[in-house]
Amino acid sequence: MSEAINPDPNVYPDFNHFFTRALRPEVRPIAHAPGEICSPADSTISQIGKIQGEKIFQAKGHWFSPNALLGGDEERARTYQNGAFATMYLSPRDYHRVHMPLSGQLVETVYIPGRLYSVSPVYTERVPMLFAKNERFVSIFQTEAGLMAVVLVGALFVGSIETVWAGEITPPQGRGIKVTRYTSDPDTVIQLKRGEEMGRFNMGGSTVIVLFESESMEWKSGLAPEVRVHFGEAVGRVLR
Repeated sequence: MSEAINPDPNVYPDFNHFFTRALRPEVRPIAHAPGEICSPADSTISQIGKIQGEKIFQAKGHWFSPNALLGGDEERARTYQNGAFATMYLSPRDYHRVHMPLSGQLVETVYIPGRLYSVSPVYTERVPMLFAKNERFVSIFQTEAGLMAVVLVGALFVGSIETVWAGEITPPQGRGIKVTRYTSDPDTVIQLKRGEEMGRFNMGGSTVIVLFESESMEWKSGLAPEVRVHFGEAVGRVLR
């Protein structure tokens, strides 16, 4: 509570407002050097590294593909072939807002219905293709590193997923994939700066997966599974 903008728990109108409380800006300084990529969330790294062709490592012999993760569109998935990824787990005790790793302009969003398995480490080790089975919301941004995908993965006890431009996305669970494309029309364009809030998980813990194009960036040395990161801290840099 000492990090919250309002440290008095009695001022929050309900538990979800308390759960998703905003932090004071000074407690999470945003990486500011040119080309730095910042962590999108307070989280524990589940996996991080390179995409092996069309395979993203999940845990203990389990893999999933960008195609399955992003909704089954081969052209969309091909963008990230041999690219880079980071899977970041937000436990229920973590700050639950998600922020931009890089400044970018929104190009496309994809809502994908699915299951609501727990995304705790126990389940990621046991459920094949877990992140490609759960309900999720994909946001694709044009950035200085090319196309960057930020995937908010739903999970057990997550009340809903929200974005700052569309409000509540889930629930209710849909039955089909919904794609929304955004233009550069000055009246409707959505641009967010590095470190700016882009979405949040209401009530429960979940996972954020970030994808980058091949040879567009590199992760900071020392990042590995079970390493804790805070939103805003530098986790990589742009190579272009």
